[in-house]
Amino acid sequence: MKPKQTANAIVIGAGLSGLAAAKELRTRGIDVTVLEASERIATPWRTRHPRLRLNIHRRFVRLPGGQMVYDKDTYLCRDSVVRYLNNYAAGLGVQIHLETRVLAVHRKMGGWHVETNKGDFHCSDLIVATGRERLKATPVWPGMDVFGGEIIHAADFADPRAYDGKRILVIGAGNSGTDVLNHLSRSDPAQIWVSVRHGPAILPTRVLGFPLHRLANLFAGLPKWSLDPMFAVMQRLFFGDLRRYGLPRHSVGGGTRMIEDGVAFALDDGFVAALKAGRVEAVEETLGFTSTAAELSNGRKICPDVVICATGYRPGLEDLFGDFGALDGKGYPLHPMGQADIKNPGLWFTGYGVIFQGFFHAAGLSAKRIASGIASRISSAEELQSQRRTAHSDKLQTLSLNEADQ
Repeated sequence: MKPKQTANAIVIGAGLSGLAAAKELRTRGIDVTVLEASERIATPWRTRHPRLRLNIHRRFVRLPGGQMVYDKDTYLCRDSVVRYLNNYAAGLGVQIHLETRVLAVHRKMGGWHVETNKGDFHCSDLIVATGRERLKATPVWPGMDVFGGEIIHAADFADPRAYDGKRILVIGAGNSGTDVLNHLSRSDPAQIWVSVRHGPAILPTRVLGFPLHRLANLFAGLPKWSLDPMFAVMQRLFFGDLRRYGLPRHSVGGGTRMIEDGVAFALDDGFVAALKAGRVEAVEETLGFTSTAAELSNGRKICPDVVICATGYRPGLEDLFGDFGALDGKGYPLHPMGQADIKNPGLWFTGYGVIFQGFFHAAGLSAKRIASGIASRISSAEELQSQRRTAHSDKLQTLSLNEADQ
């Protein structure tokens, strides 16, 4: 057994949320160690397709204490994000254990015991920052095992040019599905279908050249009741009635889905124009597969060469934290953005909440909340100890005076 290592705080995950938390803790003088399962910083970003771009304005790409991003692109490309995170991690002054996979977490007296493939750790505070999108969520459809084409998740979408000349079925038109469709609309596939059960909440990336996400602070400040009707009007104003092109309207408004379910808006950058031009065909929900075809809910069969499942992600926290009562019924933290959990003192989650300004901004907010909470508790404990020492000293002094009087 390797020797147990000790730290005041341990952060699981060296993504943007974990790095932000480590920075804020370090700034407040709290010893912190970061555990990262991958062999490099920003591995999830490195594995995505090379033309990937953020759907948030570069103004909101900044972590606590980090420099503002100066880049020619309004929406940063994959490699720019990787460079930013690498440079940020290098300047933290925090020990980051790479290729260190957490195997089990136990609540112990005075803190948390963390078992990893590289030894055990103990800490008073455990910050979980493994991300909302750690695991791919792919439904199991009947016939998937006999389908002769290729079925992949949107996370494994390759360079868009790799799909030229092929018949592509994209299942889902949410955030990741629309991103895939944006890229495919600028490539040359033989056929593109998008299979939808519910229509997306979709907005343009730019309006008359102005980046719409630049207004994120404005949207975040509006009352919740106003969001659904406002975004519905905006979508209709910018795109018209997309039901005419086969995209149904979701029964829940875009603002409500984002705030309550963490489903971010889809941002169009070519998909809608391709849909209206007939280069993309919206079809019914996919129910299953045969050896050669995808079967739709209206009985129609289509024959794609490649099926891209834009069916979302899940955090995969149940194995480690399912027994602590810290997760909701869908496996997401009950306190997703650094809020204190009175049932689990010293256990914090960051990177699981969705806000209009995007994940970088959310990471900063959560990190400050966590670090302030831990620092406040430490300060309160030190003050209590000081008061006890003072009281004890006063008691001894009183006893000494009484003895002298006698």
